[in-house]
This record gives sequence, C-alpha cells and structure tokens, in this order.
Amino acid sequence: MSVAVVTDSTAYLPAALVERYDVEVVPLYVVLAGRSGREGSDVTPDEVARALGARGGQVSTSRPTPGDFVAAYRRRLAAGADRIVSVHLSGELSSTVDAARLAAAQVGEHLVTVLDSRSAAMGTGFAVLAAARAAASGADAAQVATAARETAAGARVLFVVDTLDHLRRGGRIGSAAALLGSALAVKPVLHVVDGRVVPLEKVRTSSRALNRIVQRAVDAAGSGPVGVAVHHLAAPDRAQRLADQLTARLPDVRELHVSELGAAVGAHVGPGAVGVVLDPFRPEAPAEDTSPADSPAGAEHPDEAGPDTGEHAAD
Repeated sequence: MSVAVVTDSTAYLPAALVERYDVEVVPLYVVLAGRSGREGSDVTPDEVARALGARGGQVSTSRPTPGDFVAAYRRRLAAGADRIVSVHLSGELSSTVDAARLAAAQVGEHLVTVLDSRSAAMGTGFAVLAAARAAASGADAAQVATAARETAAGARVLFVVDTLDHLRRGGRIGSAAALLGSALAVKPVLHVVDGRVVPLEKVRTSSRALNRIVQRAVDAAGSGPVGVAVHHLAAPDRAQRLADQLTARLPDVRELHVSELGAAVGAHVGPGAVGVVLDPFRPEAPAEDTSPADSPAGAEHPDEAGPDTGEHAAD
C-alpha cells in the first residue's frame, strides 16, 4: 500500500525534506496591504515583518479552502497513492484542519485520514516527518497515522515574542494576559499545551527569556536523543545564537533545523519572535543526516483569505 502524506504550510518543513519524502504542502493565505496571497509563494516573511513594523500595519491570515485540500488529495491519488494521511496545525489555533476534514469527506474518508497535531510550526513538522518516514519504509496508513500522533504528542514548543499584541489581535492569547505583559514590560516564555498558546513563565528581558528557553529544552530532553528546530521572524542572529547554545548543551542532537517563520504564523507572533521545537527521538525513526541550515519554510495561519475567511483573523 502506498501512503501519501499531506500537510499545510505552517509545518515549516525544510524544502529539502519536503522534496525527499514527497510531502504535499497546502499553503494558507495571508492578507496585507489590500492583497491576498498564498504563504510562501505570494507573500514572504520579510513582507510580513515590514508590514507589522510599520505604524498601523495590519496582517491577517486565512486557512486553505476545502477545495484546496480536495485538489491536493485527488492529485496524490491520481499519482498512485492508495491512502493519504493529512497532518495539520492545531485546531485550537486555526480552522485549517476543519477544511481538511471537509475535503476528506468529499474525497472519501476511507481514503484520507486527517489528524490534528495539537501543535504548531515544527511541532507539526516533526509529526509530518515521522509520518513521511514511516510511509517511505512501507508502513500502512494506520501505522503512518500512529507515527504522526505519537510524535506530535511528544513535541515541545517554546517561544518568546517581543510583544503580545500580535497574538492578542489574532485571538491566540487572552487580552488580559497581553495587557498585563505590556504593563509590566515582561517577556513571557510561551508554549503550546493541548493545542493552545499558554504562558509558561515571565522574565524581564529578552536575553533571560532565551536563556530560560534553552534551560527548559535541556530539562525536557534529558539525556536522550532529540530533533531540534529553531524558528524566528526577522531575528536570524538571535536564532543562530539559540541554536548554538542548544547544540552545546543538549547531549545528543540528531537533527537540527534553523528557519524563519512563514508569513502566516509570523503575522501572529510578530518580528523578533524566536522559538524552539524539541522532538524526542524514537529509535524506530531513521536519523536524518541534516546540518543546521536556514530553510524559510512556508507557513500560514488560519482564516480563509480567499473563498472563506472563517478563522481567527489577525487584524
């Protein structure tokens, strides 16, 4: 049985791995300056960072349409896949997974298994990689889906933002928490729990916040092997310093990816955001021979920009 793996652009998969494992990536939509475009191809992270940095600049995001997913699923079935496993950004943060489910109902739920990763960025991406590696090894659809679920459940997503305003405007964090953070001038370390963005701890400076992310990652990793992804928006130097600290302190890093956040997620965290995704390595998952490389993967956030804007808009 041939199993194809599909995801959305918020997984931030390095382009080389997308190509190697033949993963289908369905982009979200980003709206800025009066125009809408697909994240990654039509709207870049740099454009989003500039728009958010401008006085009064606003950016909103939308999920792919069910039709986008139908086209992707039919494309993979026509290319010879017998089954499809489709892994997506947390349904608590986006309605992207709902669009995928609507598409699966049209194409055939016996053919398409849709999974909510309950995570974000490479928290989803590592789950997609686990699924794709399982599929490449000849696993059936149930085994591929299990690999994705277990990986997503074990991933840790930690990040810090320069301001909570973008998350507040996009509905990803409560107004009270955002206003308190601004009033106290704190830099909260955030993480994803049960699919939601939740404050983890509060510190006074960006440097301390990054130090806490490193320590939290070291504590979570223990002595075992891990995969690591470092994300940023318009903060490549900070991201590289974070990657260097992690490789120096983590005992067994099996793969490391450093990449700029795509336009859709970048619209919600804002310029200066830096984060880490930690994936405890499972022995059955083949190690990837990858070195730190900046691979700006495409990603977006939910709300349909084109045909159906039913997501949490970041305006």
